[in-house]
Amino acid sequence: MKAVIIDDEEKAKRLLRVLIEDNCPQITELQEASDLPEGVRLINEFQPEIVFLDIEMPGYSGIQLLDFFAPSQITFEIIFTTAYSEYAIKAFKLNAVDYLLKPLRDEQVAEAVEKAIQHRGKSKISERLEELKNTLKASSVRKVGLPVSNGVLFVKFDDIIMLEADRMYTKVYSEEDGEILVSKPLKFFMDLLEDAPEFYKPHRSYLINLKHIKQYVSQDGGYIVMDNNRNASISREKKEEFLEVMQSV
Repeated sequence: MKAVIIDDEEKAKRLLRVLIEDNCPQITELQEASDLPEGVRLINEFQPEIVFLDIEMPGYSGIQLLDFFAPSQITFEIIFTTAYSEYAIKAFKLNAVDYLLKPLRDEQVAEAVEKAIQHRGKSKISERLEELKNTLKASSVRKVGLPVSNGVLFVKFDDIIMLEADRMYTKVYSEEDGEILVSKPLKFFMDLLEDAPEFYKPHRSYLINLKHIKQYVSQDGGYIVMDNNRNASISREKKEEFLEVMQSV
């Protein structure tokens, strides 16, 4: 398997090369570029399966890779390397884009490469990059990328009715796509959607969209009925808070 590193920092490139060579035996050929145009030329010549791409380089952002390729030409997986802010990291997570946070670590690199290999050919990377580009430009993010068996499904916040914990998985219920099983724990989405005021946690196993509440039932200990007629439990200590929240919606 072939890979390309695109990074303007020589020290960062050397470290990443060492980490790849020590931890990723799947990668047998590795090339390097110091800026995006050189990287584009190398990708066209070398035809790698994986590209490690620095998000911030002089003159170019890594996201601008889209400007050099048609969507059909992006047949390689991209793993961004970044020392970016928390906001940008959230943007990567929202759009299911793989990234390595500097300073890099052995297990981080090995895990990202393994994930890239599993996703290759079915992840619709060009769609994810376009969504990421829009997300980084936007002042407020209104879509989330859900990793599914054949790629990534982008769902609008408004379409999400509720999320339900299923051990280390999460069931996401949406108006348009119904029930979607995602291989992420509910806590991942709780952290991701903490700045979206329409989402509320009535119970440790549920995250609900307040816009999709159909009814609150006080019987049987109390529970919430959503627009899709599914019930969400509400913790005893959350009942008063929930009713106050609903008064202010």
